[in-house]
Amino acid sequence: MYEVFEQLLQKYNVTSYKVSKDTGVTQTALSNWKSGRSTPTTKTLQKIADYFGVTIDYLMTGEEKEGGERYYLNEETAEMAQKLFENRDLRVLFDAAQDASSEDLKTTYDMLMALKKKERGENEF
Repeated sequence: MYEVFEQLLQKYNVTSYKVSKDTGVTQTALSNWKSGRSTPTTKTLQKIADYFGVTIDYLMTGEEKEGGERYYLNEETAEMAQKLFENRDLRVLFDAAQDASSEDLKTTYDMLMALKKKERGENEF
């Protein structure tokens, strides 16, 4: 099982420390898992699977179940989730927007669009 975890670490170019920090799974738990002293709980496996956007089955076996079960229901959602995963700055904005009002989100969007126009030299003053 740990081999699949290591493959995912390499694939996404992250360390076990970063996974630990981002998921709340302790370094000790990961170390015990690696050495075979313990097996992660279902809850821990789910946290790690969610982090990498895979199923628990995939994390445990390296293979998806027959029937093509996927973590995301459509490709657009999977692509958006991957962008959030790879871009820390985008993730910070997403996290900050979680409890923002629709009006605040619209204002923020307008501000970002104005900054993009300014960057391209399209100011209309």
